[in-house]
Amino acid sequence: MRKSHPVRRVVLATAATVSGVVLMLSLKPSSDPASAQAGGTLPQQTAAAQESAQGGAGAAAGGTVTGDVVQTQYGPVQVRITVSGNKITKSEAVQAPKGGESDAKTALSVPKLNQAVVTKQSPQIDTVSGATYTSEGYKKSLQSAIDKANAASQAQPSAQPSQTAGGSAEAAAKTVTGAVSQTQYGPVQVRITVSGGKVTNAEAVQAPKGGTSDQKTALSIPKLNQEAVAAGSADIDSVSGATYTSEGYKKSLQSALDQAGG
Repeated sequence: MRKSHPVRRVVLATAATVSGVVLMLSLKPSSDPASAQAGGTLPQQTAAAQESAQGGAGAAAGGTVTGDVVQTQYGPVQVRITVSGNKITKSEAVQAPKGGESDAKTALSVPKLNQAVVTKQSPQIDTVSGATYTSEGYKKSLQSAIDKANAASQAQPSAQPSQTAGGSAEAAAKTVTGAVSQTQYGPVQVRITVSGGKVTNAEAVQAPKGGTSDQKTALSIPKLNQEAVAAGSADIDSVSGATYTSEGYKKSLQSALDQAGG
């Protein structure tokens, strides 16, 4: 009977040990997140990540705000916006004119208005041709929603003032609506947004309409809005062909500036 060689016994024992280790490793569950997802199980989120996703302490200031209902000639319009990280991420009309021709006009205008709000981050959006009343009602309700969002943001005790490039804290923006100025062709009322002591936005929340007034308003208001922001005062030029509207605009603008502190 042949005796096993000592060296051969060592080699066999070593091989058996290595095989056992390989077998144990193959039975060990994987802790790799990618492997867990591939197997249909998502990795656990940390408490901070879950809180941030739900809009808790880790989330930027924001939320969903619904503007006031604005009555138009063809029905009510009401806008809801979603704000995240001080930006409008979504805008939608929760009420809009419907029935008869209004259905087609609403279907045409509202998606365009929704997209324009997210793109421009402002109520200064273009009126959709063929849906003037719906567009104007939309913009008024949108401004109301933005005002509410700004007020809620300023009311948060944890909110920090934004920093300019120079490192100084920028004054909080505020929106002020001037007094209604009655003109020969209808009322004019101006709303401005002031930030850091400057007028950053101006718009007419009321302006003459109907007949030739529609054309004059469409011609003059955008120019007056632009001039108000550029000048930062009511000392702006009247638009040729829309003298009454221009004068009413400047009076209401001055009223808004007075309320904002000059």
